[in-house]
Amino acid sequence: MTSKPVAALLADLDVLKSHSRPKVSNDNPYSESWFKTLKYLPVFPERFGSLADAREFMDRFVKAYNGQHRHSGIGFHTPADVHFGMTGHVEDQRLVALQKAWDAHLERFGQRRMPKKLQMPEAAWINEPVKQEEGEEMQAA
Repeated sequence: MTSKPVAALLADLDVLKSHSRPKVSNDNPYSESWFKTLKYLPVFPERFGSLADAREFMDRFVKAYNGQHRHSGIGFHTPADVHFGMTGHVEDQRLVALQKAWDAHLERFGQRRMPKKLQMPEAAWINEPVKQEEGEEMQAA
């Protein structure tokens, strides 16, 4: 007796074949990035002792990810800085620190010029809303 191909087995089990499609957020880069960060943490346990241990670990992880982890896609700010509108304040602090380092240790800057300020994206969307033409009213779906 031989086994069935996986596709046939899934069809027998009423599992629908699916491919990523535009405007479907079940495979979005934000959650994928989040899961990769979580998975490769040096402190991620091989097993949790209990459901309560897993919940406690995830609670600490989410707080650190949103409040301490700096993301390259948002100018090395934390999501909390961006959400609460603190990026300007953080940028001001960075520029003061950078100027002090520049003044004290010019030799550490390879090109002998101040590094550029990192650009923040204007917007970040999983599924960007469709823009409507001026004068066009939203129709109820």
